[in-house]
Amino acid sequence: MEITAGLVKELRERTGLGMMECKKALVEANGDIELAIDNLRKSGQAKAAKKAGRTAAEGTVVVAVESNGKAGMMAEVNCETDFVGRDASFTAFAQQVVHAALQSGETDVAKLMAANNGELEAARLALVQKIGENIQVRRLAKIEGDIVGAYIHSGKIGVLTSLAGGNVDLSKDIAMHVAAANPQVVNPADVSADVLAKEKEIYTAKAAESGKPANIIEKMVEGSLRKFLAEVSLVEQAFVKDPDTKVGDLVKKHGATVNAFVRFEVGEGIEKEEVDFAAEVAAMTKGA
Repeated sequence: MEITAGLVKELRERTGLGMMECKKALVEANGDIELAIDNLRKSGQAKAAKKAGRTAAEGTVVVAVESNGKAGMMAEVNCETDFVGRDASFTAFAQQVVHAALQSGETDVAKLMAANNGELEAARLALVQKIGENIQVRRLAKIEGDIVGAYIHSGKIGVLTSLAGGNVDLSKDIAMHVAAANPQVVNPADVSADVLAKEKEIYTAKAAESGKPANIIEKMVEGSLRKFLAEVSLVEQAFVKDPDTKVGDLVKKHGATVNAFVRFEVGEGIEKEEVDFAAEVAAMTKGA
């Protein structure tokens, strides 16, 4: 039987699966859409796909560092509730993902999940079936350097740092600082021209409200920009474990420099659904 575009479209609408999965299922069922749906339900894919539309903004961040300490991988894996985010099966899957990524060096989530005949994707689908929540591998990041440090805070914030020189303890301290202080760049010079221009525009508008002369306003803006650069630059921040010392001075003391860092925080940038439970209960009571 010919597998038409209309048939694929209907199966997609009824299962929530992607085009290729639907086409493959229809080919295997010889165009019988009901049989295709039954087969997908048995494999768990249809159920997992239905859950895929639900917001997954909880979860965990995990890291793995190579035994030689010169490369590290970080992954964010999401679920729907904080309770599941602490589940042993869920955290074990997250560890499976990050170690597979470190071993392969792959940072493209889709490629990683499809590798080895879709081994990780099959594990994800099985976990969705077991736990009953939408589970997604959201992102991966790899970092390399002479010394790579890692820090995880409560499974919710993860950091990898890359140092030239220094030692493992220093790299971990810098990672801990990044987790707490959330710098945006390593050095002030790393702040983009676009960001600086935007900040300057804001500070100029604020300073103009003071009614002071143009030359004074210019100095006020320059001061505000210097303060902004110090706040967002790692090396200019006060070290969290010793506020009297700048991070840049700390690494210099150890004969090191910071090459780069990556910071993940669970759910950042994901718009969460706000549920008004009181309104829900009231609506249900009214309906009853």
